[in-house]
Order: sequence, then structure tokens, then C-alpha cells
Amino acid sequence: MSSISVVIPTYNRSVLLERALDSVLAQTLPADEIIVVDDGSTDNTVSMLKSRYPGVNLITQDNRGVSAARNAGIAAARHDWIALLDSDDVWHQNKLEKQLQGLNNSPEYLICHCDETWIRNGFRVNQMNKHKKVGGYIFQHCLPLCVISPSAVMIHRLLFDEIGLFDETLPACEDYDLWLRLCSRYPVLYIEEALVTKYGGHDDQLSRQYWGMDRFRIQTLNKIISSDKLNDIDHDAAIKMMRSKINIYLAGAEKHDNTEHVNDFKQLLEKYSWEAITS
Repeated sequence: MSSISVVIPTYNRSVLLERALDSVLAQTLPADEIIVVDDGSTDNTVSMLKSRYPGVNLITQDNRGVSAARNAGIAAARHDWIALLDSDDVWHQNKLEKQLQGLNNSPEYLICHCDETWIRNGFRVNQMNKHKKVGGYIFQHCLPLCVISPSAVMIHRLLFDEIGLFDETLPACEDYDLWLRLCSRYPVLYIEEALVTKYGGHDDQLSRQYWGMDRFRIQTLNKIISSDKLNDIDHDAAIKMMRSKINIYLAGAEKHDNTEHVNDFKQLLEKYSWEAITS
């Protein structure tokens, strides 16, 4: 029988973490293990967990970022299926049950994600078409931006053995990086039902901390193109997306008078423009 480990990274989100944990404990299919990785919080996260959630497997570490926290939780997980949950999101009550049922019915899949409801600053918002979720071999669908939410996935641990964990050198877009590596090799099962509520608009979101988020996607695209693990069609599509994102970044850098990475990205653009001509 399939078993599930839940991994929740957190940093200074004591109140939000309670909401996330309550949604895990309310599942119609209980998780076999709940792991919370506290990434060096300075609030009351640790004392709150010990007093209110004694059954949770708590891992504490110095502040090293969300990727390192997720990786620590995945490494500690004892079960076959790993479900990730960000500490500011919540699961609907039947999330684990629906996903495991779908995976049992389609055993050829080793990863499943679902639709989600979005809340921004207390109000529900509709997702744009570019955020539309799909299933199957979706590598090219993942190229423009991250279309898989960590809180919406259930992944068999064998995939992490095959493709590796989250890239701890990336301060943001670490999920985009992982999904590209994974989706270049494996199909994704998609459940067309909102089983997660994602909350946004708070100040500690990574998208608010970094200007020019595409620079991290450019770095990721360069890495996977250089890996020589893409088929020809996906390789060409990745180069095309790389060139587009570099041009957008350079235009934004000029507008904001931000010269960081400009020379490096110009050289990268020249490299991939030449490769497109000669390939």
C-alpha cells in the first residue's frame, strides 16, 4: 500500500504554518508522516510546533533558503510518495486522497499535480491563460514560467534519485529549475480540480525580493541546454525561450539602469543566436 510523507519548509511564518498544518491533519486520507523543516526562524515557530503539533517530525537548521529546507525534508522522508506544501498555502481536505487515487489508477506516472485556487491580498483572483495547468509530457509548456506549484505536487522518491533535488544555488525560481529537469524526462499526471489554495501578496514572497526574476530562469535554461539531456525538439524550444528571456531582461535592465548581468547575458545571447544559425 502506498504511503506518503509531507514536507513543509518554513521560515518565520508561525501563524501561517498552523493553518497549513491544520489542512494536512484534516485530510480524508491521512499522511503517514509530516516533516516540518524550520529554516532558522527567529519567531516562535519551534516552540509552537512542540506545544501544538508534537506528532510532527521537526527538523531545524540555520537559515539556508527554501531549497535547502525542502531538500532536508526530502532526505529525511521515510515513505515512497512525497507531497510538498509551502507554509503559506493550504490543502483542500481530499487533496492527498484524490492524488493517490489518480496515481494508483495510472501507475505509469511518478508525479501528479492539480489545479489550485489563488488568493491575493485576501481576494480570489482568476489565473491567466499562461498559468493554465496541463498534464502529459509538458516540458515545453513549462518553459515560459513555472506552471507547477510545489504545494500541488506528489512525487515518487525515485524521481529525486534520478534527477536530483532542488538547486540550492538558486535564490529563486528553484521550482522552475526542478520541473524543467523532471518534465524533460517524465510525463506528469494532472488532476483538473482545485485541491490547493495558494495565498499571495505577503511581503516575504521571493518574487517580491528580487528584481528581474527572469535572470534565474535564464540561468536554469542555460544549465539544462548545456546538459545535453534534451531531445532535439525540446533543445531548440529551450534555446528559443532563452533568447526571448534574455532580450526581455536586457530591455528591462536598460529601462531600470541596472547593469548587473548585462554583459554576461549579451554574451549568452550571442552564443545561442550563433548556435541557432549553425544548428
